[in-house]
Amino acid sequence: MAKREAASETITACKRCGTCCKKGGPAIHTEDLPMIESGKILLKHLFTLRRGEPAHDNLTREILPCATDIIKIKSRKESTACIFYDEQAMSCSIYENRPIECRVMKCWNTSEISSIYNRNRLTRYDIVGNVEGLWELVTDHQERCSFGSILAFADQIRESRRKNPVLEKEVRYRIQYDMEIRSLARDKGNLDDGMMEFLFGRPIMDTMKSLGINILYGCRSVDRQP
Repeated sequence: MAKREAASETITACKRCGTCCKKGGPAIHTEDLPMIESGKILLKHLFTLRRGEPAHDNLTREILPCATDIIKIKSRKESTACIFYDEQAMSCSIYENRPIECRVMKCWNTSEISSIYNRNRLTRYDIVGNVEGLWELVTDHQERCSFGSILAFADQIRESRRKNPVLEKEVRYRIQYDMEIRSLARDKGNLDDGMMEFLFGRPIMDTMKSLGINILYGCRSVDRQP
């Protein structure tokens, strides 16, 4: 009888199991902007999925290209858990200032999170678009290293039966540019290194590796992983 009662138990409130927090940080929406502007959530705590980047859609459960920027809270290193999740206390360290996705998330009723999931998401422009000089770096990087071009290069490399010096030069140019613009923002702009994934997304080198392409910057060849 006890087993039957447990199986039929209906969840109606958060049990602080941490399951949702361990799946990664939430996306940031316009309702969360005041917390960023006030410094309650810092830019070094965020990262950007750039327009065109393949990402998991929690509603459709498919990998789809991002229609625009998706700004998310980072996960812990070597873990998928949100950086603000305290695993020992099984609680959120910014609970009073948690993003709207966390506020409306109810594992026993996902209708509310579903209704806001794709609405009013913040972009990098919403956060740093009025910062003269910095926004120009972001837009220049997006134009030269668009995800569309990165994916196209990866496809061409995988399909190529022989080395293509022109293609390899284009790939290395983007890797070099991506590395240098991050260095420029850190050193000349005196910006925290943790902000780079927010400003420019994942490094191009890491992106190519995740697509199955091992590119050694500065070498004469592009190694294709099987």
